[in-house]
Amino acid sequence: MDRQSWDDYFLGIAKAVAERSTCDRGKNGAIIVVDKRIVTTGYAGSLPGMPHCDEVGHLMREVVDENGNKSRHCVRTIHAEKNAILQAAKYGISIKGGVLYCKMTPCLDCATNIVMVGLVRVVAIRHYHADGKSAELFKTAGVQLEVREDGIEEYKDQ
Repeated sequence: MDRQSWDDYFLGIAKAVAERSTCDRGKNGAIIVVDKRIVTTGYAGSLPGMPHCDEVGHLMREVVDENGNKSRHCVRTIHAEKNAILQAAKYGISIKGGVLYCKMTPCLDCATNIVMVGLVRVVAIRHYHADGKSAELFKTAGVQLEVREDGIEEYKDQ
C-alpha cells in the first residue's frame, strides 16, 4: 500500500487550513505538529472581533528593503504562522521541539517567533515574496527549513 509521507499529509492539512483565511492575499495556512500530532493551526486573519479584509478591504503598507525593492503588505491580519503560535500560547500548549507546516515560507517577523518558541523545523510549499532574511535567521538559529517547490507564491498586489 502506498501512503503519503507525514510531510505531505501535514502540508495538505495546512493548505486546507489556509482556506479559512479572511485576507484573500496569499491565503496562507499553518499547522504546528509535535510528535506527529497536530497541536495548533493558524491562518491569515484579523484579530477576534475585528473587521476582516473580506468585509472592509485591505490595510496596505509599502515596505522597502535594504536593496530598494518595494513590496506591499496587508497589516490588517495576523500571519498564519504567528496565529498558530499565539493559539498555542493562548491555550497553554507547549510547541517546543515542534514542526511548522505552511503554504509559504515565513516572513522575518514570523521567523523570529518560530525561533523564540523553540520550533526546530519549518516545511513550506513555496517561498513568500518577502522572506529574504528568514532563511538566514533559521540557519543561524539551527531551525531546519525545507521548501518543497522552487518559486514564489503568487497573489494579487504583491
